[in-house]
Amino acid sequence: MKAILVNDDQSLRWDNVPDPICGEEDCLVKIECAALNRADLMQREGDYPPPPGCPEWMGLEIAGTLVEVGPVAAEKGGWKVGDKVCALLGGGGYAQFANVKYDMLMPVPKNCSMVEAAAIPEAFATAYLNLFIEGKIEKGNTLLMNAGASGLASVIIPMAKAFGVRVITTVLTREIAENIRHLNADRVVVTTEENIAEVLKEELDAGHPVDVAIDCLGGEIMGKCIHFLKHGARWIMIAALAGQKTEIDLKNIYVRNVRIIGSTLRSRTPETKAQILRELVENVWPKVETGEVKPTIYKVLPITEAEAAHDILYKGQNVGKVVLTVK
Repeated sequence: MKAILVNDDQSLRWDNVPDPICGEEDCLVKIECAALNRADLMQREGDYPPPPGCPEWMGLEIAGTLVEVGPVAAEKGGWKVGDKVCALLGGGGYAQFANVKYDMLMPVPKNCSMVEAAAIPEAFATAYLNLFIEGKIEKGNTLLMNAGASGLASVIIPMAKAFGVRVITTVLTREIAENIRHLNADRVVVTTEENIAEVLKEELDAGHPVDVAIDCLGGEIMGKCIHFLKHGARWIMIAALAGQKTEIDLKNIYVRNVRIIGSTLRSRTPETKAQILRELVENVWPKVETGEVKPTIYKVLPITEAEAAHDILYKGQNVGKVVLTVK
């Protein structure tokens, strides 16, 4: 089969790799679509290696059709050849086929295209993990989701809204604010015009402070914002795209009982990931099937144009997910 490999100069090529072998607990997926994540860029640059046992090529979420099912996968997972599935991978999605353990598979939700289904597993699992497991968010809470134009925000915002959460998000320009209007965030802060720390202070003084923040930016502004949260709030760091260092008033942290939580999906055990996927199908799939929560697709490209697809993420051009199609 073919897969996207990284050359020594970090350019990409579509080249031959060994065919995967389907084990007893595995299903072999003929990949139709694979979605991009920023972790793919980090892996391409050598900063985010795949877990042991995973293929060397990138790709964390796919959609496709089962073409082979191991006996244990059939018995325990109930999977059969021909099932349409989406899957969460440790790596290996930029390819024609992927071998996936039965509990890392989910059925494609009704009313979802294969492109949409490919954009679900990593983003939805990350959203669910940080909203409900780490964030313990509840109906009536307020969420701060930084970087509202990101692929992850395009999932987290509507997912939070579907469960009765008030959402504040940040963007760089009014044009981007217009582009994410369909996500229905309650307050969109254009950070070139408003200071987000001052906005959070205003929210705190008005009596509806932030209960949970999900932050992929970090940097100097994180330390300034974290002072204006609700007592007992959770600030969840999932990346540090705006800088890895900040300055925090520690007294404010312990007086207000604020918790700073570091979180990545990829570092979780397979058992934890499987549990997250089961809860997604049980709790979130009904809202996906009614259209309350849907992935936002920015652009679809053939997998042979993976380099151009990566450039979209590198340049920050996307509002929502970029998806590769595999022929």
